[in-house]
Amino acid sequence: MFAKHLQLLRSELERAGIDVAIITDDDSVYYYSGYYDYLHMEFGRPTLLMVARDGPSLLITPAIDANMALEHACVDRIEAWNDGLGREWREHIPAMLPGNARIAIEMTAMPAVVRGYIGSLVTADRLVDVMPIVASMRMIKSEPELQLARHAGLVANAMMAAGREAIGAGVAEFEVALATSQAGTRKSAELLAQHYPESEMSPNTHFLQIMASGEGIIKTHHRASNRVMRRGEPVFLCFCGMTNFHKFKLGFDRTFWIDEIVDETQIGVYQVALDSQAAALSELRPGVVAEDVHAAYAEVIQSAGYEYPFRCGRGTGFSYLEKPQLVTGDRTVLQPGMVLAVDGSVTTASFRAQVGDSFIITANGCEAITAHPKAIEEVILAGH
Repeated sequence: MFAKHLQLLRSELERAGIDVAIITDDDSVYYYSGYYDYLHMEFGRPTLLMVARDGPSLLITPAIDANMALEHACVDRIEAWNDGLGREWREHIPAMLPGNARIAIEMTAMPAVVRGYIGSLVTADRLVDVMPIVASMRMIKSEPELQLARHAGLVANAMMAAGREAIGAGVAEFEVALATSQAGTRKSAELLAQHYPESEMSPNTHFLQIMASGEGIIKTHHRASNRVMRRGEPVFLCFCGMTNFHKFKLGFDRTFWIDEIVDETQIGVYQVALDSQAAALSELRPGVVAEDVHAAYAEVIQSAGYEYPFRCGRGTGFSYLEKPQLVTGDRTVLQPGMVLAVDGSVTTASFRAQVGDSFIITANGCEAITAHPKAIEEVILAGH
């Protein structure tokens, strides 16, 4: 998979008249090389993938992770650098940048320290942006990536089911997070053993659970806390960060109630959220323009007297946000092989409802890869 991605990148560089691409985004480095680390620029250590259109590829990575690179990276050459020794990561870059070459970099994503150094070597007129090429390539998933997406869906489903079971009156939010994390890790471990026996990828979930309950329901990205949930309260669970199987990400959300719905005005709001997602899904198929999916979602919400709270959805893959976005202004035509998170949502001053799932665009429509009940009677957790 990775070698194919790298070769396709070379073809795109040839088509665009680019001599060398420099990639530093860790998800894109993984996409093209199969190499990943769990600590990137957070600790001030750049990793660079340099790809010549008609020459060797070079991975420059911290010596502390060199053994991982030697085992996993599908590149022609690896150079490791160490803290404070010589010119560190800068050492091998100049030789890859001939004086008359056109160099493609991530104009708005490259770490400032790397961008500054490249700018000292290459005049501005020779620099172009590689991000449109990379984003376009990563937008359509290969069959191995689609398998990862489906397996990520199974992990997400396991987490949602465990979260549902853990929710209850008298239960602290963090207890729900513990349950979802354990369920996701166990499902990931099972899938890795069954389908990826040679992989060293960690099955452990490693993202703080997004959830909110009671009056806190209006805090969209609230993390699980010590708060104790009560009967009749709404509870929101989101797995848009925790669903991360073998580095493939998805979106997945549900709203629940404990035992009953005390505030009956919430029922109508929730139904609008459901209807807005349904309207978006009615448009989700190849040939449709991305912003038209958003327009269908927004029309339902606005016709009910609310403003839409955010874009209808987004592309996902090895990053949380990829092309296209389902939002006004994105004229990307949907194509088979895209993976999209699609939401329905409404926000009021005292309540918010959200449902979200992930889908693969197929030749004839779309394939759901997350699944959990969402009809109003199915998300009232009786006996909890």
